[in-house]
Amino acid sequence: MWITRVLSSLVFLTGIILSIPLAFDVGGRTCGLAFSLSLSTFYFFYSILRLATPSDSRFRNILVQIVAVTQWLILPSLLLWSLGRFAIDAEGRSAWIDKAFTGTRAKNTSIKEWIFGVDGLVETVTIGTWYKTLRWSTPVFQLCEGFCSLLVIQAAGQITRWVVNRGGRGEVWMITFLVLSSGIISSSVYFLWRITTFPEIDNVDAILIGMAITCVIILAAWGIGSGKGNPVESSLLFAYIVLCIYQIFTDYQPSKPMQPTPTPEASDFPPLPPIIMASYTQLLHVLSTLPTMVHAAFNFVTAALSTITPSVLISLAYRLFVLYASTRIIPAVRESGARALSQEASLEDTDGAGQILGLLSWFSPSILIAVYTSLLMQHFASTALEGGVGEWSTMGVNTGGNLWRWINIGGTMALYALELHLGKDDVDGGLTGHWKSD
Repeated sequence: MWITRVLSSLVFLTGIILSIPLAFDVGGRTCGLAFSLSLSTFYFFYSILRLATPSDSRFRNILVQIVAVTQWLILPSLLLWSLGRFAIDAEGRSAWIDKAFTGTRAKNTSIKEWIFGVDGLVETVTIGTWYKTLRWSTPVFQLCEGFCSLLVIQAAGQITRWVVNRGGRGEVWMITFLVLSSGIISSSVYFLWRITTFPEIDNVDAILIGMAITCVIILAAWGIGSGKGNPVESSLLFAYIVLCIYQIFTDYQPSKPMQPTPTPEASDFPPLPPIIMASYTQLLHVLSTLPTMVHAAFNFVTAALSTITPSVLISLAYRLFVLYASTRIIPAVRESGARALSQEASLEDTDGAGQILGLLSWFSPSILIAVYTSLLMQHFASTALEGGVGEWSTMGVNTGGNLWRWINIGGTMALYALELHLGKDDVDGGLTGHWKSD
């Protein structure tokens, strides 16, 4: 049932979003990487088990159901295991990357401990390979985000063009889309103004921002003037470029520290009527009588959310949206337009593109964990470089996310310019060419 699938996906996303940054914050970098690797490995083999289970195999289906039910116990178990084994303790347990830079080795008393023990060969190879994979996959994730965003933008432009030209109330739809486009541009201009107030922008950054904004305005005017684009498409492209620039220079935190508000002096009169104050006191008493487990769960969620900034959550939500939308848009362009938008890609598709998308959809949990861990690494690395403290800064770790964001901005606009140059001046595009108008 689709409601069960939606609830299960929400619980899975919530568990992943809360647990991985908590492992990084409490246990350190090595602990967070170990927990992320163990989660990704578990869901990788779970996806293989689901993929290799035929519909007529009773035993394998039961095994898949057992793993699906017990995964909610496996996730906290892996978190506790990672914290217990890889967390930085009071004795200053060094991470694998400390040995890579300093050349020190663990004082193991036997070959078994040197291979399988703490800071052993297996730990160094597995976590080190996972770290390097995530570090060098940052450009791939960034460029895939730009390509998928361009697909979504062009699909939105074709759909709005089809809605306006299909006949009947076309003027109403045109005005509606113009108002929507103006709202998107106004919001983008506001955040562009916010960027100019950031103190860390230098002359080179200002030149790059000016070049990017000038190019996107020229592309928007070219698309609208040539008839190959429309206001919705141009406004979405402008908003995406502003979003990328905003992500480069901010972590969605206030640019200036908030001044502490002075504590008001005690008054002889209560701030609210006595009946409201009595109800408030009774509510606090009821909350204090809740079970300890509820308080522990609330403290866990609060501690996990305190380690995540809005930039990471917004970037993750946006990437998930454009990646998922692209898996629906590509089959729609390839086959039957609107009907394919409601169908997921499958391994049973006749062409290679559909089969690749179907294969990736099977391993989407592992891909999600890798993308989220990569975003968290960029966040912690940038925070450490600004503060100059912590294990991220001592090793000089830099994932190069900002450089690839600039490359993504240039590549997205270049690809859109190529589409405008090679595109045909027609009303129905590849997505809406199969649609019928009554």
